[in-house]
Amino acid sequence: MLHSLAKESNSKAVTTAARVGIGGPVGSGKTALIEALIPELQARGIDFAVVTNDLVTKEDAERLRRSGLIEPARVSAVEAGACPHTVIREDPSLNIAAGDDLEARFPGLELILFESGGDNLASTFSLDLVDWWMFVIDVAGGDDIPRKRGPGLLRSDLLIVNKTDLAPYVGVNLSSMLEEANAVRKGHPVIATNARSGEGIKAVVDAIAAAVLFHTASGS
Repeated sequence: MLHSLAKESNSKAVTTAARVGIGGPVGSGKTALIEALIPELQARGIDFAVVTNDLVTKEDAERLRRSGLIEPARVSAVEAGACPHTVIREDPSLNIAAGDDLEARFPGLELILFESGGDNLASTFSLDLVDWWMFVIDVAGGDDIPRKRGPGLLRSDLLIVNKTDLAPYVGVNLSSMLEEANAVRKGHPVIATNARSGEGIKAVVDAIAAAVLFHTASGS
């Protein structure tokens, strides 16, 4: 059952925030994607918060807190202290607790974004932690990424191909890369984005809203 759906507790209906994961290799643009998503989520009136994961720092959380885009208290940080897979897949208890704490501090929260620490194509999210998750790759990583068919690329609910503007500079045929990504994912969605310019960001929020929220996909 989605976290966003009403649940029965002591004969009283309660709601909890939908939990959405964002994973992908180091440097693929996960934090930049969140920075681009924040204004669009706010424009649609979605009440949200963010949990970041890093190996032994809180760098991504501090970046978001300093951005001026989001209330700093709405950003929590988890330090994995080990392989980033551990806290989003094998034992997500630290992230679950961070999400629960945000919900306790912000009643009415509708959505929590969980950003994984940068990892490789094998990164996946436990469905004990998230309801739905997306995986971010970037064109600078090479147009052969779709052909490598890692679990993150194949199993995510949404694949994001980021940094589309870099394709001409790194010798990547973007159209071919997107065609191959769509082919290996066999109908599961793929969205091309440029987080810096905002390309594709509305489509990403549409996908989140359609999957886990009670908001219309168009944001109307």
